[in-house]
Amino acid sequence: MTSQTPPSPLPSLPSWSRRGFLASTAATGAALAVGLPQQAVAADGGGVAAADDDAFAALRAKWRSLCLGEGFSPTAEPFKSKLATLGTQARAWRDAMAPADGSLWPDAVFGDPDPDTDTESYGYSEKIQTSYERVRTMAEAFCQPGTGVTADASLKSAVLTALDHLSTQVYNKSRSQYGNWYNFQIGAPQRLLDIAILMYEHLSAEQLTAAVEAIDHFVPDTLVAKYTGTSTGANRIDLCRVLALRGILDGTAAKVALARDAVSPVFPYVTSGDGLYADGSLIQHTYVPYTGSYGAVLIDGLSKLFALLGGSAWAITDNRRQIFLDAVEGAYAPFLHDGLIMDNVSGRAISRGLVATDPLKIQQDDHTRGHAIIASILLLGQGASAEENARWQALAKGWYTRDRYSDVTTGRTLGVAALSRVTALLGDSAVKPAAESTGHHVFPSMARATHRTKRFTASVSMSSKAITFYENGNGENVRGWHTGSGLLSWWAEGDSAGGGQYSDGYWPTVDPYRLPGTTVSRKPLADGEGGTWGAARPDTTWVGGATDGTWAALAQDVRGLSSTLRAKKSWFFLDDAVVCLGAGITGADGAGVESVFDTRNLGAAGTSRLTVDGRPQPTRHPWNSAFPRARWAHLAGHGGYVFPGGASLTALREERTGTWRSINGGGSTDPVTRRYVSLLADHGTDPTDASYAYVLLPGASEPRTAARAADRNWLEIDANSGTRQGVRVPSLGFTGVTFWEPGTVGRVTVDAPLIVQIQERRDGTATVSVSDPNRAVKAATLIWRRPVRSVMSRPGSLTGAEPGRELRLTFGDLSATGGVTQKVTVRLG
Repeated sequence: MTSQTPPSPLPSLPSWSRRGFLASTAATGAALAVGLPQQAVAADGGGVAAADDDAFAALRAKWRSLCLGEGFSPTAEPFKSKLATLGTQARAWRDAMAPADGSLWPDAVFGDPDPDTDTESYGYSEKIQTSYERVRTMAEAFCQPGTGVTADASLKSAVLTALDHLSTQVYNKSRSQYGNWYNFQIGAPQRLLDIAILMYEHLSAEQLTAAVEAIDHFVPDTLVAKYTGTSTGANRIDLCRVLALRGILDGTAAKVALARDAVSPVFPYVTSGDGLYADGSLIQHTYVPYTGSYGAVLIDGLSKLFALLGGSAWAITDNRRQIFLDAVEGAYAPFLHDGLIMDNVSGRAISRGLVATDPLKIQQDDHTRGHAIIASILLLGQGASAEENARWQALAKGWYTRDRYSDVTTGRTLGVAALSRVTALLGDSAVKPAAESTGHHVFPSMARATHRTKRFTASVSMSSKAITFYENGNGENVRGWHTGSGLLSWWAEGDSAGGGQYSDGYWPTVDPYRLPGTTVSRKPLADGEGGTWGAARPDTTWVGGATDGTWAALAQDVRGLSSTLRAKKSWFFLDDAVVCLGAGITGADGAGVESVFDTRNLGAAGTSRLTVDGRPQPTRHPWNSAFPRARWAHLAGHGGYVFPGGASLTALREERTGTWRSINGGGSTDPVTRRYVSLLADHGTDPTDASYAYVLLPGASEPRTAARAADRNWLEIDANSGTRQGVRVPSLGFTGVTFWEPGTVGRVTVDAPLIVQIQERRDGTATVSVSDPNRAVKAATLIWRRPVRSVMSRPGSLTGAEPGRELRLTFGDLSATGGVTQKVTVRLG
C-alpha cells in the first residue's frame, strides 16, 4: 500500500464537548432536513458556528448532499412521485415495525439461534442489513422534502427507536460476527453511517458513541492493512467508505486519512486475481468478469469518495488515480450500450431480477445496472479533468437518450440523488449526446469481447482455466451453467425488443441449455453445478481473439461443465455480420448435444414471423420443425441467419414460464411467462466430430437475408475442422483464421497455435493482427502469400519482417503479451 503523509490533524470531537459539537451543526442540519438552503442559516450570538467553519461538519454536509441530491424541484416530476413513493414506503416500515428479541420487523429476523457461517446463518445476518436498509429509507424520507413525512416527529421517533434496538440486539461492540462477513463489515455499517449522518442533529452523544464503537469493533483498521482476501477491488472501496464516514462522524482525522490511503492499492493494474487489468478487464472473486456488478460498486464507491474528500485535507491525490479514470472509456464504456451494461460482465447479479422482499416490485436488469453505472460516471467526472468530464457527459447523455427500453426520466431505476444529477445533465442543452462508438475490443484477461458497428452491437462470453463458466453463490444464479460457453449476445439498430432482449423476464424463462451462440450437452445439471464463487472452470487456456480494432477473429476451446463435451468454436466479426464456425464437436455423456444459433425472446405475447428459405412458418406455440437443407432463415423484427452450403436446422417456438426464485433464492415466486424462437443444430446423442457454420445478420431485413444467402461469392470458408477454422470475405478484404494447430489455411501459414486476422484496405495497406490466446508461444513465424512492399509499423514482439513476393513475419516471445493482439501494418505490393 502506498503510504502518504497524513495532513496535520484538525480538531477532533474530543477537543469539544460532545454537546457543543452537536450544537455547532444543529441549525444547519435542521434546515437541510426540511430542504432549506444552507445559506439561510446564520451564526448567532450564542456561539453556534456555521458548518463551513468545521471541516468535519462540511464533510457531513457534503455526504448528506450525495445521499439526498440537490438542485431538483420536489414538486416537479419525476421527483414529486418518487418522493411521495419514498414517503409511503417509510410510513409502511414505521407502521410495521415491531421491536422484539431478535428482530425489528417480524419478516426480518436476525437473531440466529445457532450462529456460525453456514447457509442458515447467512440468512440471519442478511436480515441485519435488510433492517438497516429499511431504517435508512425512513431516515431519507424524514430528510427529503415532499415525502409527506418530512421532519415528521413520529417518523423521527421510529428511526431513533430502531437504531437503539439494532444497537442493543445485534450491532454493538460486544457481539461476535456470524453468517456473511459482508453484512457486518460493509452492508450494515454503510447503512448505519448514512442514517447517523442524515439524522446527526437528532442523535444523542450515547447513540453516536454506540454507532462508532460498533463499527470500530466489526470494521477494525486491520481490515485494510493488507490488500488481500475480501479486502480487494470493490470490497476494498466499500471498506474505505465505511472508515472515511466513521471518521467524519465523530471527527477522527486518522480514520479519514487511513481510508484515503487504503484506496491507493486499488489503482494499479493487476496481472492476476481481483482488480483492473491493462487490457480493460475487471475481475472480482478471482475468476469472475464483474465490470457490471462489482465494477458498479467500485465506480460508485470511488466516485463518491472523490466527491466527498475532494477539496478537503484528505483529498485523494495519488497520481495513479488516473488509471481508474482511464477505465471509464477503456473498461466500462465498451460494455455499455444504449443505457444497459451487458449481462456477461455482471456475474450472479443477472439472477436478481425481481426480489421477493422488494415492496415496489422494481425489476433489476441490465438497464437498471447500466443507469447506475452511467450516473456514477457523471459523478466521477467532477473529480476528473475538464476534458474528461465533458466527454463523459456527452457519452452519458447519448447512452440515456438512446435507451428505448427503460427511460431513466421515469425515476424507477435511480435514487433521488443520482436522478437529480442525471436530469440536470439531460436538461443541459449545451451538452450534446455522443453517438455510439464503433470498433472491436478483446479483453483477454476475462475472456470477453465486444463489437460495435453502425448496424449492431454484440458480445461474446467465454471461459478458461482462469475464467469461470459462471458464478453462483448465496443461492444466486444457480442455473447460469452455460453463460461462459460461447454465449453470443447482440442488439440491432431498431430491433423489436427496443434493447430489452435480455431484460424482459429473460433469465428466469429462457432454456438454460439453449443460450444463444453456445454449444452444450443436454446432460441434466444440478442447481449450482460445479461449486460456488467461480469454482467451475474448464481445463483449457485456448480462448481469445485477434482484432485490428474494427473487425476481429475470436476462438474458444469449449469444454462442457461436468460433461465430456468438447468443441472448437470461432467467430469472425464484420460490418453487418458475424460468421460463426464450430467443429470437432464430440460428447460421450449419453445425452444430446446442440449448437444454438440463436434463442430470441419475443416478450409475453410476441408472434414475430419466422421464415425459412422464403416460406413463413407457423406462429403457434408450441411448434417445432426440422429443415434438412436450410439455406437461410429470418425472424421478423430481429434479424437473419444464413447457412452456407445448406445446413440441418431445427426451429422451435415455445412459451416458457419460470420464476426469479427458481434461479435465485431471494427472488420473487410470481410466475413469469415469455415466448421464444430458437434455431439450432441438433448434433444428436454422443456426436463425434460434428460441425456447423452460419452467418448471423443482426437487424437484417428478410430481403437482405435472402440476398446474402444467394451471394455465393460473399463468403469463402477455407477451413472448419478441429485443427483449423478460417474464412475470407473478399469484398471486405477480410481474412480470419484460428490455427488450433500449426498449418496452412488459404494464403496464411503459421508454425504455432495462433489466431490471425488480416484486413486489406483500398488505400493499398493492410494490417496483420496476431494473438497467442494460450500465452505459451515463445517464437512464431507467419507467412502471408501476398506481395508486400514494406512494413510500416510493428509491435515490440516482432523480431523480423521480410516483405517481398510474400510476407514473412517472425515474432519473439508472444507468451508475455497476455493474449493481447500484436498488429503489423504493411504496404501492399
